[in-house]
Amino acid sequence: MLKIKYMNYKTLLISLIVLCTISYACKKDLLDQNPLDQVTEASFFKTPQDFTIYLNQFYPSTGGSYGKGDINTDIAVSSVYLPERLAGESTINDGPSYSYSSIRSTNYVIQKIREWDGDFEGIKQQAGEAYYFRALYYSGLLKNFGSVQWIDKVLEMDSEELFGARDSRDFIADKIIADLDTAAMYLTEERGNGYSRIPKWFALLLQSRIALYEGTWEKYHDGTVFGVSNANPDKYLSKAASAASAIMNSGLYQIYTTGDPANDYYYCFNMRDFTNNPECMRWTKMDLAWDINSGRKLFYLKYPVDAGMTKDLVDNYLCTDGLPIATSLLYQGDNTIEDEIMNRDPRMDQTIFNNDDILYIHEDGSMEYYDTLFSREFQDMTHSNPTGYNQRKQYYEYEIYHNTQFEETPTLNDRYAEVLLIFAEAKAELGTLSQSDLDISINLLRDRVAMPHLILSNIPNDPNWKYPDLSPLINEVRRERMVELATENKRWDDIYRWAAIKYLNGKRPLGAMSDQFLHDPNLPVTADGHLDPYQNAYPNGYHFNLNRDYLWPIPESQVRLNPNLGQNPGWE
Repeated sequence: MLKIKYMNYKTLLISLIVLCTISYACKKDLLDQNPLDQVTEASFFKTPQDFTIYLNQFYPSTGGSYGKGDINTDIAVSSVYLPERLAGESTINDGPSYSYSSIRSTNYVIQKIREWDGDFEGIKQQAGEAYYFRALYYSGLLKNFGSVQWIDKVLEMDSEELFGARDSRDFIADKIIADLDTAAMYLTEERGNGYSRIPKWFALLLQSRIALYEGTWEKYHDGTVFGVSNANPDKYLSKAASAASAIMNSGLYQIYTTGDPANDYYYCFNMRDFTNNPECMRWTKMDLAWDINSGRKLFYLKYPVDAGMTKDLVDNYLCTDGLPIATSLLYQGDNTIEDEIMNRDPRMDQTIFNNDDILYIHEDGSMEYYDTLFSREFQDMTHSNPTGYNQRKQYYEYEIYHNTQFEETPTLNDRYAEVLLIFAEAKAELGTLSQSDLDISINLLRDRVAMPHLILSNIPNDPNWKYPDLSPLINEVRRERMVELATENKRWDDIYRWAAIKYLNGKRPLGAMSDQFLHDPNLPVTADGHLDPYQNAYPNGYHFNLNRDYLWPIPESQVRLNPNLGQNPGWE
């Protein structure tokens, strides 16, 4: 789903200007206004700046999101009530809107770009942005609904296309990828500051992401009601690898590191300005003076209310010898969170709070550690979460920048690490991943935290691999993605495209050992003492309809307007 985003103050100002301009009415009679397109056609698109102003309305969709991501997956859970979809209780009226309003707006500006009779170089960047945003909005429809209608022109109320059938999902994926090819051709090749105009490399990131999504979807949903006729996953996987490789070969991005494996991953996310962070591809610049903020993002990290990380995530961090906890002699058990973190991949301690982690740096420079908050865990609703594992990643410890209602700390939205993971996964799914490929992708991520390299010819066995019917290599590539991108709002996409809910169905997410906390969690526990928050409300765990819930239903209102849309599997 498209996320709620935020824009910087310049974008806000310019967007207000364009809204005022295109809303201008005839002076004679307020009710005798010209349609939006006619007013814009008459008064807009006379200069390259006009195109820039129009395109600013789309920029909120590249902004920041709230701090706790991957909720109600195998990475994090919220409260003790599952969303309807995971509880098997969704109805045909649940789900996102089947809306083309933003696509119509991008089609409109693309039409004006084609009509431009000035020097194309003057609007080349703007043309790239228009194609990028159309691809972005279509990618949301593709993920939500699968096959949809491809509309690439401005329709009128009586246009026949309004009543047409949906195109196949692979046709839509091809069109999205083609739009992003066009966008990459036109957009600036400069790296940019990461928060204003979109460069070529960000379009290639979206392209690699969508191509990987479609390639793995077609591979793992093949032969199901969600598959496509004549599936060709390798076509998309090859595109994903090539787009990611183009970014890697540009030399413009690198993994952020100062040579401090115990802290670099954590501090990669905690900067006041990401312009010079070599790993940052896209970030949100906040400004409280202009009322541009991320709501209570850090408040919900500061106080561990409602959401917690899962033991499933915790158990997937390797030990520092590169072995899983099931076979490593370094594993200290799970009696306490401190035991669990000891001798583990440093990303674990930089993602989940440990007692010796800094909680606040006060204005006078003094420090307060997490053990003060841990001692209050479960003493009241404000200091409780369902699992006892509290998110540290993306938390900014400088108290001066916190406000209980508004947060101005910037958000790192998209980073180069994802590019490396897309490259490695696409090559692994193609069966062409080499050791040299690993060394320029996954092993760079491991180098930052001083973890042993993944060696293609010597992958340690894990008796508890999450995907036991898949190869050791695919399991390890997916493990790396899980721990590296945890809380970054990528997990639902992964679960859907891998057809992976079957590995979770019937299971309940667990938490830390209950008896380590000073206050009674007042939550159910397993026989061996782990917090089991869904035990009473959902004794059978996740209950996802495998023949229906990988896609959302087409809203009934849309089907009534256009019966040719049909309905997605299981929702008829």
